Amino acid sequence: MFKEIGQMASLLKNLPKIREEMDKLQVKLGQITAEADAGGGMVKVRVNGHMEVQRCTLSDEVMKLDDREMLEDLIAAATNQALQKVRQAVADETRQMATGLGLPSGMNLPGLGGS
Repeated sequence: MFKEIGQMASLLKNLPKIREEMDKLQVKLGQITAEADAGGGMVKVRVNGHMEVQRCTLSDEVMKLDDREMLEDLIAAATNQALQKVRQAVADETRQMATGLGLPSGMNLPGLGGS
């Protein structure tokens, strides 16, 4: 219990540095991207670390199939894969930043949804 109190006191003392690093991290998250595809590359989706879809590319082949349900499924699959990849990259980046600040592992950081 006293160890945790000491960690909290240290965090409060370092609050300005933590805020500065969190601001840097937010900028960096916008630069992290992940891309995934579905249907053998017929649909490609790219997302950034803010969980925003940046691009969705459809091949000429998938457009000729005239299968709306399949296209919807492929878009969902590619998007979900890209989001999974970018979540992992964000978690890794957040963990690295937290370790650099001496924060306890597994600590949920406000505004990042924890990891």
